[in-house]
Amino acid sequence: MSLLKIASVPPAAVAPDTTVLEAVEVMAEHAVGAVAVVENGQLRGIFTERDVMLRVVLRHRNPKDTRVAEVMTSPAETITDATTEEDALVHMVERHVRHLPIVGARGELKGMLSLRNLLEHRVAELARELHSLDQYLSNDSPGG
Repeated sequence: MSLLKIASVPPAAVAPDTTVLEAVEVMAEHAVGAVAVVENGQLRGIFTERDVMLRVVLRHRNPKDTRVAEVMTSPAETITDATTEEDALVHMVERHVRHLPIVGARGELKGMLSLRNLLEHRVAELARELHSLDQYLSNDSPGG
C-alpha cells in the first residue's frame, strides 16, 4: 500500500523565511507536530515541535523574529512512497523521529508521514482483523 494513502497530503508546509511564530500557527491550524520547509518546490528541511523546544525556547529566541531556516532540522530524514510501512516505522524508531517527509525522485515533497498516521492505520487494521475473527468464531459451525 502507498504511504501517501495514510500520510498528510498535501502536507503542512512553510517557506524558509517564515517566522517561527507563523510556522507554529500553521502547525496549530493543521493539528500537526511538524511542517515541511519548502523552497521552489524542493524540501529544504523540517520544523518540528522538538525544534521549537530545543532551538527556540531553550535558547531564549524570539519566535516573532526568528526565521524557520535558522532553527529547522536540515537535511531532513526522508522516505519515498515506495518505502513499506514496516520500514518507515523501523526508520522512525531507530532514528527517534516522529515525522518523515515523503519525497519524489527529484526531491519534491509529496506528503508527510507521522508516527500517529502509522499507528492509527495499524490499529484500524487490527480492529478489522479482530472483527473478522469474532465473526468467524460466532458462526454455528465452519461454513455458517
